[in-house]
Amino acid sequence: MKNRIKVLRAEHNLTQADLADKLDVSRQTVNALETGKYDPSLPLAFKLARLFGMKIEDIFSDEAVI
Repeated sequence: MKNRIKVLRAEHNLTQADLADKLDVSRQTVNALETGKYDPSLPLAFKLARLFGMKIEDIFSDEAVI
């Protein structure tokens, strides 16, 4: 699943460690999310959406969707 986490994190001047702290996950989890190696659980996706003030679908997109 594609996502905009890295871009949003940079726009908010957060390091991977900063974002991990805010989400209560490891920095490695943030890295895996950003690189698409890991898709978040629904609760984690909601946390990200709330943190960035966006809808989940504005952060994540299915690669099959055009």
